[in-house]
Amino acid sequence: MASQTPVIDLFAGAGGLSLGAAEAGCDVRLSVDNDEVSCRTVEANPEFLGGAVECADVTGLSGADLRRLAGLEASDPLLVVGGAPCQPFSKAAYWVEAGEEAAYRRARAAGSEAEKPPPPEFPRPDDRRTLVEEFWRLVRESDADGFVFENVRSITHPRNKPVLEALERAARANGYKVTFVSANAVEHGVPQRRQRVFLLGSRHRKPEEPEATHAAPAVAEEIGKLPFEVVGPALAPYAGKEFSEPEEVVEGRWAEHLKTVPPGGNYKAHTAWGGHPNPTWETETRYWNFLLKLDPQLPSWTVNASPGPWTGPFHWETRRLRTPELAALQTFPGGYEFKGTRRERVRQIGNAVPVLLAKRMVEAAAAALEVGEKRPMLAAA
Repeated sequence: MASQTPVIDLFAGAGGLSLGAAEAGCDVRLSVDNDEVSCRTVEANPEFLGGAVECADVTGLSGADLRRLAGLEASDPLLVVGGAPCQPFSKAAYWVEAGEEAAYRRARAAGSEAEKPPPPEFPRPDDRRTLVEEFWRLVRESDADGFVFENVRSITHPRNKPVLEALERAARANGYKVTFVSANAVEHGVPQRRQRVFLLGSRHRKPEEPEATHAAPAVAEEIGKLPFEVVGPALAPYAGKEFSEPEEVVEGRWAEHLKTVPPGGNYKAHTAWGGHPNPTWETETRYWNFLLKLDPQLPSWTVNASPGPWTGPFHWETRRLRTPELAALQTFPGGYEFKGTRRERVRQIGNAVPVLLAKRMVEAAAAALEVGEKRPMLAAA
């Protein structure tokens, strides 16, 4: 379909998918989220995002409401995009709740014998799991020509996969051609290793999976790709003192340890395995991102929405990443304003879809739409 496809973004957050849609040439008509701070963020950036902002729970909206709020008639083409909250499907939803995992790691660190607890079989109860169904309901009720659904890769875990399969099955039964995409953001020009999955749907023709544009430097030229983007150039514009934040200063129990972790390293720099003369820990007794530092010559690891005080990635200069640096790793445009406290800004950025990755997926879905005078009619639910 031609550019300027009308787009409605559900669970819009800080606007990562919306920005990607705008960069793909679409017309973002409406952003919906129930988080007041995120809504204020989108409203604060009219130079990047147009359209209306509706701060509301999607369960209280109908497809007709969406079209009305977006200023669209029933006959107008529409692409619905959205990433239902990923927390119910993240690895954290499978961590042992009663403390067995933490106790096991403490025992190992102390050199004691301990039996590793069995992996949990079921995710934590979470009402947000039903929001995938709400996404589909609104796609169907709004009579959308296509959709882009995004989530974490662990939604494909055997205990979560039925939710994803139900969405795909419902879409196919209602006449959509669907393409499943498992993507790593670093392969699409994002200076961050971040794995996500997408369902691209169209009532017109099957969307094509976007081809990776970047690859590891050792093979990139040979296979006709660009080398991975790295964090040094991405963060360079924000190195000045004018961008400093009080919260970036690292103080407390492990501050001295962090200082001697080399770029690209983590807590293992303080283990016998890492060659430390007076090791503090044994390997595999901490999570991999404990005291994790960026290497300016490499892509970043996934940035977190709710990092703990010692959870990386940290800047190679032994400080926490600044808000605009985190945004740069998610490929938000320079000057994009995030509202709220630092904790709220970090949460919004960490929850977002990297803008360049969103652009590639929306481009693929929009290209599969062929809306003319006669739109395909949605099958009965």
